[in-house]
Amino acid sequence: MAGRTIVVTSGKGGVGKTTTVANIGTALAKKKHSVVLIDGDIGLRNLDVVMGLENRIVYNLVDIIEGRCRKEQAMIRDRKLGNLCIIPAAQTRDKDSVQPEQMKRLCEELAEEFDYVFIDCPAGIEQGFKNAVAGAQLAIVVTTPEVSAIRDADRVIGLLEASMLRDVHLIVNRLNDRMVKKGDMMSTEDIVALLAIPLLGIVPESEDVVVSTNRGVPLVHDRSSRAGAAFQGIAARLNGEDVPVHNGRELGFRDFFRKLFTGQ
Repeated sequence: MAGRTIVVTSGKGGVGKTTTVANIGTALAKKKHSVVLIDGDIGLRNLDVVMGLENRIVYNLVDIIEGRCRKEQAMIRDRKLGNLCIIPAAQTRDKDSVQPEQMKRLCEELAEEFDYVFIDCPAGIEQGFKNAVAGAQLAIVVTTPEVSAIRDADRVIGLLEASMLRDVHLIVNRLNDRMVKKGDMMSTEDIVALLAIPLLGIVPESEDVVVSTNRGVPLVHDRSSRAGAAFQGIAARLNGEDVPVHNGRELGFRDFFRKLFTGQ
């Protein structure tokens, strides 16, 4: 049975796509699934840094596409988990170096070998977006509770649907409960109502993210991290496990409408 191919996107840069890919992929690998993470951001790679693997790069995604190496040669194995690999992006090439059909073919090959294939989509909606989406069966849209990020997420959802990718889920990143209670930040309920796609999970705002990125160690390795626990919950839901969202504000789509109509 072929694995699942998942693109993580947003439209807007800086909302936490790469951190999301690194942590969900690592969490699934910790559950004994085989996982490969593809950095689709050609020219501006970051996934290798977040994973702490930047010094091990020899070949990259474009080398695979152009036939300079086998895909196995470009894969870098994680330091802690032998069933987790990344394929880094090329830093000195542009996004036109890869075409959607080439990415789709690569993802199909990887899905024969891995349980999960994640594509870290670059910011924007041009060639890099088209490449990242081409090989995906499911999309995760990441947004922060800011009007500009939500607007861009809404546009991306429309583009995903136009690409016939209709299995789309939402992650709200960097939610600050205190600001939501004061009315200074949009609530999860408001965001879900605006974007009208199923909520996969919420990641609280946390300084742990900066520390984790600087160390090159995903948050899901830290048992004391709330953000890490949130990513583990998201990974479990992706894996089909019945794991509730812990924060009372983190309502699923069905819960949102029940609250809307019953007041409970």
